[in-house]
Amino acid sequence: MNHSNNIHPDKGSSPDLEIRHSTFIRTDPLSIYIALTTSRSLDSWFTDGSKVNAFPGGEIYLRWVNWGPDHVTAEDGGPVLEAIPQKRFVFQWHPDKLNNPTTVEINNEPTVGGTIVSLREHGYSYTESSRTTMINCAVGWGEALTLLKFYLELGVHY
Repeated sequence: MNHSNNIHPDKGSSPDLEIRHSTFIRTDPLSIYIALTTSRSLDSWFTDGSKVNAFPGGEIYLRWVNWGPDHVTAEDGGPVLEAIPQKRFVFQWHPDKLNNPTTVEINNEPTVGGTIVSLREHGYSYTESSRTTMINCAVGWGEALTLLKFYLELGVHY
């Protein structure tokens, strides 16, 4: 599937922790961008009742109902920081309600036969609750990119 992931300290001057995932999807960057930045598409493969205003200053609201084997119901969201069609989508959210928001950066790089989708989430602190949330989100983002791949390549819907 050509899927990689890492959890490691940010190489910059901040002591933040970060999540990184990337995967190859056999489709064009615009299809990926639409699947990530429109409510209808997000709800087709990942969420239930999400809302996206994909422009800087807009908002993203993510909602899951009875999700996964633990039947989790959750919601979160925040501001959209960047929205460059086909190329890049950046937003903030609050996966660890006790700490500051994290920033999710998703980049699309066209390549032969498809697109490499790279995800980076950063802004986690070294607190116990933040590290636990980061680990859960690292697993979740890996699952999300796999679901995105299945949706776009095989037409598998949530």
